[in-house]
Amino acid sequence: MYLQGVGPKKAAVLRSEIEVVSWEDMLYYFPYKYIDRSKIFTIREIDGNMPYIQLKGKISHYEVVGEGSGRRLTASFHDATGSIELVWFRLIKQIPDIYKVGKEYILFGKPTLFGHRINIAHPELETEDKFFEGEVGVQGQYNTTEKMKNVFLHSRALQKIIAQILENVKTSLDETLNDEVISKAYLISLDEAIRNIHFPKSPELLRKAQYRLKLEELFYLQLHILQVTKYREKRLGGFVFSKVGDYFNNFYQKNLPFELTNAQKRVVREIRQDTYTGRQMNRLLQGDVGSGKTLVALLSILIALDNGFQGAIMAPTEILATQHYETIRELVRGLGIEVALLTGSTKKKERGILLPKIKNGEIQILIGTHALIENTVEFGNLGLIIVDEQHRFGVAQRAKLWKKNAVSPHVLVMTATPIPRTLAMTVYGDLDISIIDELPPGRKPVKTMHVYSAKRNNLYDSVRKQLQEGRQVYIVYPLIEESEKIDLKNLQEGFAHTKEIFPEYKVCMVHGKMKPAEKEVEMQKFVSGETQIMVATTVIEVGVNVPNASVMIIENAERFGLSQLHQLRGRVGRGADQSFCILLTKYELSENTRKRLSIMTETNDGFVIAEEDLKLRGPGDLDGTQQSGVAFNLKIANLSHDGQILSYARDLSRAILDDDPMLEKPQNAILKQQLKKLNNQHQMGWFMIS
Repeated sequence: MYLQGVGPKKAAVLRSEIEVVSWEDMLYYFPYKYIDRSKIFTIREIDGNMPYIQLKGKISHYEVVGEGSGRRLTASFHDATGSIELVWFRLIKQIPDIYKVGKEYILFGKPTLFGHRINIAHPELETEDKFFEGEVGVQGQYNTTEKMKNVFLHSRALQKIIAQILENVKTSLDETLNDEVISKAYLISLDEAIRNIHFPKSPELLRKAQYRLKLEELFYLQLHILQVTKYREKRLGGFVFSKVGDYFNNFYQKNLPFELTNAQKRVVREIRQDTYTGRQMNRLLQGDVGSGKTLVALLSILIALDNGFQGAIMAPTEILATQHYETIRELVRGLGIEVALLTGSTKKKERGILLPKIKNGEIQILIGTHALIENTVEFGNLGLIIVDEQHRFGVAQRAKLWKKNAVSPHVLVMTATPIPRTLAMTVYGDLDISIIDELPPGRKPVKTMHVYSAKRNNLYDSVRKQLQEGRQVYIVYPLIEESEKIDLKNLQEGFAHTKEIFPEYKVCMVHGKMKPAEKEVEMQKFVSGETQIMVATTVIEVGVNVPNASVMIIENAERFGLSQLHQLRGRVGRGADQSFCILLTKYELSENTRKRLSIMTETNDGFVIAEEDLKLRGPGDLDGTQQSGVAFNLKIANLSHDGQILSYARDLSRAILDDDPMLEKPQNAILKQQLKKLNNQHQMGWFMIS
């Protein structure tokens, strides 16, 4: 607040908008891109397609145009070669007092063609004598918000504040890594990195500064995750599942519905080894839709039962919990195993019967929703917990289930949303990871096609052929909270339209606003084949298994993310027949959307799709990361692009902890101190706590 040009008002805005309260915070607020400001163009040289440019000239006059919310301030800016229009939508009264008519300014902004004239909205203007060294050549650009701009804290203002701080810091900035890491990774000093990230002396020094700061950020993240893991392994014991007995063997010999894939066998072996060590298992099981995770989960529970323990499966929705219950009850039929279902809909009388049986161990496998974590649910001897579609549960919810025993049960978390390698190393960095990367034999890959709405009638002819062959069809509409009413109207209109187009077939409708019981009735009609077409929102994304459904039409497919499209596609292709997924869109699409749809039509591999999704959207937007107790607040590293740096950072931190698990050696004192500081600042609060 005491820096020149800041003061209490701007300091308060910096605190509330970008959490900057100290000089250090400001130095760690890095540019998001760099622009070359060495060239000054003439007005004659520019056009409406250019990126940010600089001009030198004068404002000849101002004019206020329009009324109400459309009111704006315009100015004519000219040099010796011509003139352009400048536009401001904010601070209309103040601007003419700040930028004087007739005075020469260097202007920085992005030209846009509006009508037949080029204009620049909200340009930065400064007199030549006010320029400082950092504004010549390659210059950093800083993210700002509307509130910041309203108090003139634009990118250039932040740059001036940072320049002032660095000028005031006469000595070198204190180092935050030890000599071993700096020399091993060939890093420049922190002082050199910070100064060059904001004011690069050369492209080479900018690259070295970025590498140093990215590696350090990812190094401390991995150091924390791996230290938590080592501490847990040292302190937390686990039940020893010492044998594989009758339950497992009888099921394997008599009830196994089909031969396990090699991937399933490998994962069962990994789980078997974990549960035999005497340490608590914490394993993430990734498997694409339809890869057979439920069967692996059941085999793991049967090992727990063979050792005298109970098993529990927690699912995010009643539909999915009920499906697991029915599937598992059918699979273990004849083996003398008690399986029960507990959800929010379980009646009080039924609960009264169930709860004592769970407590005395009579119920061996309990399947349910978050109802499992209620205080009234007590287990006799819970040995294994399986959490399905785990990203839909918060950290606190999962932790409650862990505490159902004095000794922590083994934990297997499952997801059908494939996770990119870089995300898995961070979000789930303290878990061992198993991957089922094979589909069961006999499954044909789903054929995915992108169709424009104009070809709808041809599409309906193809759908009719599938229906005539006895197949079933999903038609999915978006339901996004911001436009819920419009979406619901579209869904209802779509339902009426579908009944009109296919009058000879029965159509049902399902959406999230329905009561659970109503939803279940409609779902069951489709599962049983009573209805042939289901019009729905994304509530069917998980938990509906209808092998006879061979067509999935996704309306307004441009409004869905890649991983969501892939999840929806997984509802078909579950039987032996060829299945189809139709991505229906309007013709006008952005380049990003076309790329997304193109990826869907080119591959069925969920891991390829997850990697592409990460590149297109960035980690903060990926499905599930925010719900997992994960807040992506990396300041400079980018998990979409910095996978190699992340891997190296993990190797570096692992080598240090293998030699010194608690960072007690003198050479690691700086690492221990910095790690503690980062934890206190909550900069590391984005790992999964298990």
